[in-house]
Amino acid sequence: MGYDSANVKIREAKVAVVMGGSSSEREVSIQSGSGVMRALQSLGYEAHSLDYDARFIDALREIKPDVVFNALHGPGGEDGQIQAILEYVGVPYTGSGVEASALAMDKHLTKKLLAAEGLPTAAWDLFDLSGGTLPLLPGVLDLPLVVKPRFEGSSVGVQIVTTHEQWTNAMIGAARNYAQIMAEEFLAGREFTCVVLGEEALPVIEILANGGEFYTYDAKYQPGGSTHIVPAQIAEDLAARLQMLALSVHRLLGLRDYSRTDFIVSPEGRPYILEVNTLPGLTPTSLVPDACAAIGISYEALIERLIGYALARTDVRQTA
Repeated sequence: MGYDSANVKIREAKVAVVMGGSSSEREVSIQSGSGVMRALQSLGYEAHSLDYDARFIDALREIKPDVVFNALHGPGGEDGQIQAILEYVGVPYTGSGVEASALAMDKHLTKKLLAAEGLPTAAWDLFDLSGGTLPLLPGVLDLPLVVKPRFEGSSVGVQIVTTHEQWTNAMIGAARNYAQIMAEEFLAGREFTCVVLGEEALPVIEILANGGEFYTYDAKYQPGGSTHIVPAQIAEDLAARLQMLALSVHRLLGLRDYSRTDFIVSPEGRPYILEVNTLPGLTPTSLVPDACAAIGISYEALIERLIGYALARTDVRQTA
């Protein structure tokens, strides 16, 4: 299924939009993928949707796309797995490559790299739950803590723990689903995010979770779950600092096409990097379309730009 980008004009490209999969973010992925399909069809592309399931490679060979739009979220879609498959079969795809995707999906390694580079991030510790013994509270961290799986996205499995009893219950619950869990110092402050598109940091967005302590899964994807203020009503120097940090994270991890970095800014005005998302949501309530709209890029134009980035790449493995 070889591919030569020089022979395909962008509007003539046959696009396969992969969505769904088996992760906990399946339904959100379908929302993102359905939006991408509508945009491509409105632009006149020949677009095909396919699930990331046991028939994925066979379906891909049947469609013979010029490019794959990766609308998956979570493990399998963001961790380098599907990226490796697509590189093996020689089809260009949207989003970051294998190594960068795997690194960014690993919250522990990402934070180690951020800390090594002197970029601000909350103190944390990593716990192995696979041995059957529940870990005690880490001595280097004080309550309250944010507990999160090492490999997940969209705030899946994230909890704020304020008491020893809550810590024990959180560990019991986490052990049912995850082998490793992270505990991070809880940082009070305002929540912001910054999207990088290509090599440009877009306007900073402030996120107000409606009715909750933080930007949970439901706040992200349920209508009315959050309010997005774009551009954020903050001082220019703080906005520039957040944009610079988002670009630094994007480049440090070797990301491409687009990413979204989330921040907490303390009451004293100090920003901390929470995490980075290599395949941000493209649903009606998602932040990337909001950031693009703020600078005059429509949803359809965003999708076409991402397709263009993938088609322009020349480092895709060619296989028969």
